[in-house]
Amino acid sequence: MASHPSEHEPNRADLHKDPSRVSGMFDQVAPAYDRTNTVLSMGNDRFWRAATTRAVAPRRGQRILDLAAGTGASSVALARSGASVVAADFSPGMIAEGRRRHGGIPNLTFVEADATDLPFDDDGFDAVTMSFGLRNVNEPKKALAELLRVTRPGGRLVICEFSHPPSPVFNGLYRFYNDRVLPVVAKTVSSNADAYDYLNESIRDWPDQRTLSAWIRKAGWTDVAHRNLSMGIVALHRATKPLVAPGR
Repeated sequence: MASHPSEHEPNRADLHKDPSRVSGMFDQVAPAYDRTNTVLSMGNDRFWRAATTRAVAPRRGQRILDLAAGTGASSVALARSGASVVAADFSPGMIAEGRRRHGGIPNLTFVEADATDLPFDDDGFDAVTMSFGLRNVNEPKKALAELLRVTRPGGRLVICEFSHPPSPVFNGLYRFYNDRVLPVVAKTVSSNADAYDYLNESIRDWPDQRTLSAWIRKAGWTDVAHRNLSMGIVALHRATKPLVAPGR
């Protein structure tokens, strides 16, 4: 496994998605991560986060896993309901930044975790959610199976992820923004502009809405559905864990 670069050497992951390099890249961008995302998404990240929270529908007394939580912005929104929220991420830098910002919230805990080998018991969460993180996992299908394992029967899955706008015209404009505009803006606002080159590549390489839905269904989830946000720049996928395991 590749080693982390030095503190001052910019780290850039690639589409092989080596966990060490991806984690190191997110460690480096952690302090300015949320501000950069707001700028690059032209404020849409807040709308996407709100839509995800509504889809999860957290309630007091529930236990919710927010995987790939980053600095915990999405986790805080879930915790406002009174639910017990576990914010998990495989980047130690993101977890440290999350604890620094939100460590005083009593029903929110931060845990370093690998999406393909979660350190949680079976059937332990009422809902699991992952925003803009599945795309960075080197074995996303394995992560979907792990999320199923740790969710109680009847529990919910919500995945918010970049996708592919169905309109050819709008998709062309979106690709122009990502290829030409985003890199210039990233150099201005990010501490590691190369990380956002990887972001652009990973979005282009990621499967479309129907393919991801098929992956979720194959992992064992039922009632799989999705809806597009921002004309398909992002898709919100939802599913349920069966009450009875297949074959029983």
